[in-house]
Amino acid sequence: MAASGAGPGPGRGRCERLGASGARAALSGAEAVLFDCDGVLWRGEAAVPGAAEALRLLEGPAAPGGGKRLCYVTNNSSRTRAAYAEKLRRLGFPPAAPRQVFGSAYCAARYLRGALPPGGAAYVLGGAALSAELEAAGVAHLGAGPAPPPDSAHFGARAPLDPHVRAVLVGYDEHFSYGKLCLALRYLLRGGGGEDGGGCLLLATNRDHRLPLEGGSAVPGTGCLVKAVETAAEREAFIIGKPGRYMFECVASEFDIDPARTIMVGDRLDTDILMGNTCGLTTLLTLTGVSTLEEAQGHLESGCPERRKLVPDYYVDSIADLLPALKA
Repeated sequence: MAASGAGPGPGRGRCERLGASGARAALSGAEAVLFDCDGVLWRGEAAVPGAAEALRLLEGPAAPGGGKRLCYVTNNSSRTRAAYAEKLRRLGFPPAAPRQVFGSAYCAARYLRGALPPGGAAYVLGGAALSAELEAAGVAHLGAGPAPPPDSAHFGARAPLDPHVRAVLVGYDEHFSYGKLCLALRYLLRGGGGEDGGGCLLLATNRDHRLPLEGGSAVPGTGCLVKAVETAAEREAFIIGKPGRYMFECVASEFDIDPARTIMVGDRLDTDILMGNTCGLTTLLTLTGVSTLEEAQGHLESGCPERRKLVPDYYVDSIADLLPALKA
């Protein structure tokens, strides 16, 4: 995906600023663009200036190489697909169908639908959105919402265990508590009857350690909760969201997109950019969220093969930097 006119090419990791002429060449060779949401399109409830206009032009027929298929790929499990589509509309972005949104809550439900044995259920550390996506997928589950208080007979350290639970799923949970952590550990230890928990899956929606908000603020992310469960269980969770391949596989199975003609736009090197590079996409870092240009350049100059996987092909200060190329 060079400025000379070559089409998208994965894994080059040059960390070059994408100017207007380079952006026109890049977009001409692309048929799909995947966007992270938090820190890329908006911060909290404030849209990134110019982002909505850029997406409208990308989707339109006058975009370089023709209109692009837009999908939204987010690790945030606090909203359903439908709620994300509604937020896009509310903030002025082009209309999106829920099937264009691939949140970690939806993808976790999709994964569990195929991974649980017949009659199996999941114990969930998560909120209403995660519960709704599991229900829509037909996945039996329990645990979402507030936990029983410490003086209750159903407090996590002594609550009866549901015999159908065969997975523990960790997502964004505003009601996370010591009691929930106790119960999650008990299910994981029960597993198949051994201490290693081999009969009980441990899954997590993502490892994001913080979520960016407007004004440069942030809140702790799901990764903080995942680390607590992993530490207690002495096991690593299977991560549904970025940077793992599973989330992109969900997108590709739904829309049959060509990785070599797909651009991944994100604000995090360790999730968005790493997934894009791993899956053979062209990667574009926007500096409106978590990761900085200095971090990307440090990885580029490190000489370490693992760190080089975190280097984007291109970067922009904001998605609005694409506007000159889209209006030309």
